[in-house]
Amino acid sequence: MADEKISRLVEVAKMYYQLDYSQQEIAKKLGISRPTVSRLLVQAVDEGVVNIKICDPAEDVQELAMQIKEKFNLKHCIVASIPEYKDELIKEKLGEVSADYLYGIVQSGDTIGITWGTTLYQLVKQIQPKNVKDVTIVQLNGGVSYSESNTYASEIINGLANAFHTIPHFLQVPAVVDHIVVKQAIIADRHVKKILELGKQANIAIFTVGDPGEQSTLMHAGYFLESDIEILRANQTVGDICSRFIDINGHISHETLNDRTIGIELSYLNEKEYGILIAGGNTKVEGIYGALRGRHANVLITDQYTARALLDFGGDQI
Repeated sequence: MADEKISRLVEVAKMYYQLDYSQQEIAKKLGISRPTVSRLLVQAVDEGVVNIKICDPAEDVQELAMQIKEKFNLKHCIVASIPEYKDELIKEKLGEVSADYLYGIVQSGDTIGITWGTTLYQLVKQIQPKNVKDVTIVQLNGGVSYSESNTYASEIINGLANAFHTIPHFLQVPAVVDHIVVKQAIIADRHVKKILELGKQANIAIFTVGDPGEQSTLMHAGYFLESDIEILRANQTVGDICSRFIDINGHISHETLNDRTIGIELSYLNEKEYGILIAGGNTKVEGIYGALRGRHANVLITDQYTARALLDFGGDQI
């Protein structure tokens, strides 16, 4: 008798939850009343035939953020929920979430250093003006004079300056030069020196991870010699932060190239009150991991797919 009862509960539950029959359709098919169907469905839950689980996406990303924060010993971690793992959707959502985060932490007297790129452009597009005073906005690394894709360097610096009612400080020099003597001559200029010093002093640094290898914006811009590319590849480069290329442990992967790069040194990023890394996407997982392993950021803003990949990558602790 008990077996017949369970079989009936299973039958009704499958029709309702798996086959999407309405209660009226089930009643007609089984020759019973609709109230009886309703009673059987309640009974199926009470007796454990049906288990109802509510999946709250917000709760899921909060759990991911907590795990990422613990694994990488971060100050803050925000995981944004995106409907699809598509590059444009990721950038737009990360820009929105990052804009809210930055708006919340910026105070009068802060110095904000920022690099360039399409993800950070989305942040600036969505940042709301805030009534603060004496905020300084400075570009952290040199720009790209030729690129097949827009890096939005000027739009980013100007946009932040407008949001926080201040004057922007541009680093209007190349990100990478051919010889260290050229770099030494450029950074000896008192105006360039002043901008670089502001970057060092910034208490908030905002940056992303550039794609590694042939996908790199800097590589497409023609800044690298063939020997540079070979060294980057041989040293298993995973991406760049502020135009400085790193390996999976967060170490500089090409010292000579690093010596020809103009912008903030990675060692200064480690000292920031807020070192905010904003990045997501399957091509960025290793670069993000390397940046976090090297302790170059203490705040991560990413998406749920990238967050899960980071948790699976490299074991439980770093």
